[in-house]
Amino acid sequence: MATRDNHQILLAERPSGKLAEKHFRGVDSTIDSPTPGQVLCRPILLSIDPANRLWLRGSDYLEVREGEVMPGWTLDEVIEENQTSIEVGTIVTCESGWQEYAIHPIDDVRAIEPSGDLTKHMSVLGMTGRTAYFGLLNIGRPQSGETVVVSAAAGATGNVVGQIAKLHGCRVIGITGSDRKNRMLTDDLNFDAAVSYKDPSFASDLRAACPDGIDVYFDNVGGEVLSTVLPIMNLRGRIVCCGAVSQYDSKRLPIGAPINTSLLVGRRLRMHGFVVMDYDNEAPQAEAQLAEWIANGELKILQDVIEGLDSAPRALVGLLAGDNVGKRMVRVRPDPP
Repeated sequence: MATRDNHQILLAERPSGKLAEKHFRGVDSTIDSPTPGQVLCRPILLSIDPANRLWLRGSDYLEVREGEVMPGWTLDEVIEENQTSIEVGTIVTCESGWQEYAIHPIDDVRAIEPSGDLTKHMSVLGMTGRTAYFGLLNIGRPQSGETVVVSAAAGATGNVVGQIAKLHGCRVIGITGSDRKNRMLTDDLNFDAAVSYKDPSFASDLRAACPDGIDVYFDNVGGEVLSTVLPIMNLRGRIVCCGAVSQYDSKRLPIGAPINTSLLVGRRLRMHGFVVMDYDNEAPQAEAQLAEWIANGELKILQDVIEGLDSAPRALVGLLAGDNVGKRMVRVRPDPP
């Protein structure tokens, strides 16, 4: 059985507080050929997501232990197969993690038909775009004329949420942490307004931007931003709980959310959490619609590509600090010819 050298990045030490590059280490290993029913995959692009940090403290669906390869969603090329229905050279999405090669059972990979640069299949046509699509449309259910607010609005999911809301005739307000990002949202993505949660006047700025209240809030950050949004929500408003990145890098998760839950009752608000895998069976429909919007020039793609597998720890630490605009990913190797 042939073996290959396989560079991997492991979790060296579980962080008890703020994540740092020192919590990871690179190792050189080997990997064998696939056994019957398996494929050997070579990652091309590695997704960097806020949820990566949550996995390091143990989430409801994934926990990383010290000494394990850091998991992560990837876009891969199949370079070897053993008694499967998939052809060598097929591009697949899977969870190969932070390494140069990975072996998967055939049922754990999903083939795609690439169109142009593969980066868009990692961003708007990938999990990021589907998260925005299903979270906003299936849970938020915005109606034309309603006000939609999205936090982390210049991030991978947030910018797509805002653009889709605009396509549905909504008034869209973004929340970010910088004036530069806010200008990008209003100037380049046609958001109606954008405010910074770092400004001392954040609460009053948000109220001024939402004179008719908020009908849909797409929450990527939780914490104090969520607490600020709640009093502005309209009767029967919908809150889409996609993430809580403001809490992922703290020493421990808070015991209770700092929100006035009586508002949920009095205003008949609906808060609904989800993960995008809930909608895997509907993924082709979402991807087709997103691709149509891109082709028509109605949906812009924001991407932040960092080169080299060894840059993954730095990429994740920077993501948690808000360094990125759009979808952050690591290019492990060039697109196949």
